[in-house]
Amino acid sequence: MRRLAAAALLLVTGCAVVPPPPPPAIDAQRIAYANADPLQFGELSLPAGDGPFPLAIVIHGGCWRADVVSLRSTARLASALRDAGVATWNIEYRRVGDAGGGWPGTFRDVAAANDFARTLARTHPLDLSRVVVVGHSAGAHLALWSAARPRLPSESDLHTESPLRPSGVVALAGPGDLRSLAAPGGSICGRGTLETLLGGTFEAVPEHWAQGSPAALLPLGVPQTLIVGTRDRVIPSRIVEAYEQAALAAGDRVKLVEVTGADHMQLVEPGSQAWPAVLENVLALVGASH
Repeated sequence: MRRLAAAALLLVTGCAVVPPPPPPAIDAQRIAYANADPLQFGELSLPAGDGPFPLAIVIHGGCWRADVVSLRSTARLASALRDAGVATWNIEYRRVGDAGGGWPGTFRDVAAANDFARTLARTHPLDLSRVVVVGHSAGAHLALWSAARPRLPSESDLHTESPLRPSGVVALAGPGDLRSLAAPGGSICGRGTLETLLGGTFEAVPEHWAQGSPAALLPLGVPQTLIVGTRDRVIPSRIVEAYEQAALAAGDRVKLVEVTGADHMQLVEPGSQAWPAVLENVLALVGASH
C-alpha cells in the first residue's frame, strides 16, 4: 500500500499515476448510494450473526485527490472493525481531479453516502442509534465535517434536509481546520488542491471555507476522538491539538489520543502498534465490546 506522504510528494512533483478502479473487497457488498457517477458507491460489510449491528461509516483519505488512494486504503480497517462486531460502510466519493469533484461535489457525495445509511438499514440489520464516522487523513476532515452538517446554513450549496447525525467521530490523523493547511506555495497535497476542493481561495470565497471546515462550524455537538501518531510527518500533532483546543473551547466533548512512535499510515493498519487505540475508541463510541 502506497504511503500517503510519498504519494503527496509525487503529486507535488507532477509524477503521480492514476490507479485503476479497485476491485470489491472480500466479503463486502458494493452498493451505489447515488447514480450520477460510477464513483458514488460504498462497500457494506456485516459481522456474523443476526444484529442489529452498530455501524462505522469509513472515509478514506488521499489529499482529497483522485490520483492518490481509494477506498482500498481503508479496506483492511473496515474488515477489522467488521470482525470486531461493527458493520462497516466504506465509501468512495468524487475528488479533486474527478469530473464533478471538488466544490461542491466532494462534500455532496460524502453527505449522500452518510445519509444512505438510512436506506441500507431498511434491508440490513443496522442500528442507526449507534453510528460512528471513522475517517483517515483527508477522510478525517470529511468525517468531522459529516458531524458538522446540521450546522450548515440553509443557503449553503452543501445544505441537506435532515442530515444523519452520528453518535460520534473518530478522526485518524486528519485536520479539523482547513485553514491550518493553507500555506504559501501550497500544502503537502499540492498547489491549488484546497482551493479546488473549496471552490476558490479564502479571500475569494470565505463562505466556502467556513462551510467546508469543521473548525468554523463548531460546536459539532457529538463526541469526537482525535488520534494521531507522534511520528506523523503528514499531519503534525500540533494541527490536531489546535483543533482539539478549539473544539473544547466551543463546548464539544473531545478526546485526543497520541500514539507514541506511530506514523501516518499505521492508524489504518490492523496489527500495527496504533491499531489497539483505534479499535478501542471506535468500539467505545458505538457502545460495543470486543
